[in-house]
Amino acid sequence: MQFEYSLFEQTGLLLLLALPIACISWTITHEELFKEFRDYFLSKLKRSKSIVAKKFYYVFTCEYCLSHYVTVFFLILTNYHLVLPDWRGYLIAGFGLVWIANIYMSLYGILRVGLKREKVEVEIKEEELGDKSIGNSK
Repeated sequence: MQFEYSLFEQTGLLLLLALPIACISWTITHEELFKEFRDYFLSKLKRSKSIVAKKFYYVFTCEYCLSHYVTVFFLILTNYHLVLPDWRGYLIAGFGLVWIANIYMSLYGILRVGLKREKVEVEIKEEELGDKSIGNSK
């Protein structure tokens, strides 16, 4: 049974489905959990002579590239389409999901850099205060 969603509901689903796509793509390409996996593919990428092999290994090191494949997986899994109920709807949904997922990943990257910068600033201030208190006790 095919469900017909209003454009508003389709947009809501677009925003929701892009979240796990962004999460999976970011986690595989950036987080420590997959560091060894990523390092292996980076080493194979650098040593490969075939352009096809280079493209294959590159997919797992680039969040933008990987998000396309994760999107295809989610389109198959959810049968989601956008605006049109046929193959064109899947195509539109695919590009829309990739775009929104990459916006989410960009925002997360900006937020993460800001948090990391604040953490480093706090550590520097703590070290300065520690040095001053050691100097005062002498």
